[in-house]
Amino acid sequence: MPKKKMIIPPAAMVELIKKAGAERVSEDAAKALAEYLIDTGFEIAQESVKLARHAGRKTVKKADVELAKTRV
Repeated sequence: MPKKKMIIPPAAMVELIKKAGAERVSEDAAKALAEYLIDTGFEIAQESVKLARHAGRKTVKKADVELAKTRV
């Protein structure tokens, strides 16, 4: 089975975790953080779209995302 391409590359998660103070980061830890952020980001994106549509817009604006963050 081919590997699933991650929207957020694990290498970016390694850098983020290291900036938080880790000396070393396992590949599994990087992938787990990426999956969590993707899942959470997708939920926020869905709520943002709902808010934009409710306002009669096709464009998702910053305010939609900010409000969606408080709802998810």
